[in-house]
Amino acid sequence: MLLTFETPIFAAVKIPQMKHFFTFLLTFCLSQMAFSQDNKTKLLIGTYTNTCKSDGIYIYDFNTETADFKLKSSSKSIVNPSFLALSSDKKTVYSVNENGDASAVSAFDYTSKTSSLKFKNALPSEGNDPCHIITDDKNVMIANYSGGNIAVFGKNPDGSLSKVKQTIKHYGNSSNQQRQEKPHVHQLHFSPDKKYVLATDLGTDFIHIYKYDQNRDDKPLELYKVKKVKVGSGPRHLTFSNDGKFVYLVQELTGLVSAFSYQDGELNLLQETSLLEKKFVGETSAADIHISPDGIFLYATNRGTANTISCFKIKEDGTLKLVQTISTLGKGPRNFAIDPSGNFLLVAHQYSNEVVVFRRNKTKGTLTDTNQRIKVCSPVCLVFEN
Repeated sequence: MLLTFETPIFAAVKIPQMKHFFTFLLTFCLSQMAFSQDNKTKLLIGTYTNTCKSDGIYIYDFNTETADFKLKSSSKSIVNPSFLALSSDKKTVYSVNENGDASAVSAFDYTSKTSSLKFKNALPSEGNDPCHIITDDKNVMIANYSGGNIAVFGKNPDGSLSKVKQTIKHYGNSSNQQRQEKPHVHQLHFSPDKKYVLATDLGTDFIHIYKYDQNRDDKPLELYKVKKVKVGSGPRHLTFSNDGKFVYLVQELTGLVSAFSYQDGELNLLQETSLLEKKFVGETSAADIHISPDGIFLYATNRGTANTISCFKIKEDGTLKLVQTISTLGKGPRNFAIDPSGNFLLVAHQYSNEVVVFRRNKTKGTLTDTNQRIKVCSPVCLVFEN
């Protein structure tokens, strides 16, 4: 805002009035600065470092009103921090290091104000190729894809990783001999009340539901129930509705999206729908699933030869109604995230090396391209600070 004044106006203003005017002007400017700061959040991006030139973890300022972004810092000498988790106090970032027999889990001091990461420590992942990580006040848990197991690590008072508390091996296989020859744990998710942890196993077509006690020094997870899904579907990622009454699962090998009612560790199937368009012919590789901040819309990505994202409206009974399926405008839409305001949806394209920013219509749920692109090598995971 540009204010201009002619000399006669100043000459006509009395000193007390001038004082009040400049007080107003200062207050206005400060409020505008505060408003501008309120529109900014931090975006953390985890990447693969062995496919192209990547620094590992990137930190950006992201404006939730304009979708403008600015690179603030990046890490160095970190191998394949492909998935990230931020502690609840926002002082520690945890990452998997997906690296075959040398796989690990790492902890970093994180300072939001300066956008800085400082390595704390790392421990072996207790299984090959960890692909997902979650944390609470007491523990850090990882899903080891190739290892087919879960590992639970304690946390020291400074946020660094302490010794492994528990490992849980899954067993079995399923109908797809190339992809389901053995267990492949793909994701861990806390129930909203933190009484359970749900683990999707792509290799066995099961969701394992574990009772969870964060205060136990040994065996904080105890198997409660195993939920079978459709044979050959390959359960990958799930999410809870905002009220905690429903669970939505995306299945990698078939592109199915399953809706379940949920109560106290119990899943009951309500509906199965698909990410595939009716005339689609090609490879299916569904990836990620999230719900908008207002809880009204659900989104899910499909990689393979489709490279699409679908929007569904969540009905009162928990079932889904398809709203839109569009191209993600890139190759390999792995993880995606909705910014805290709900204005934008960002898709990380592992193979075309960029994050595509879409604007969300909050009323309709539909997505449109902003033409904003964050160029980064092999982005896999997107985490907003707020």
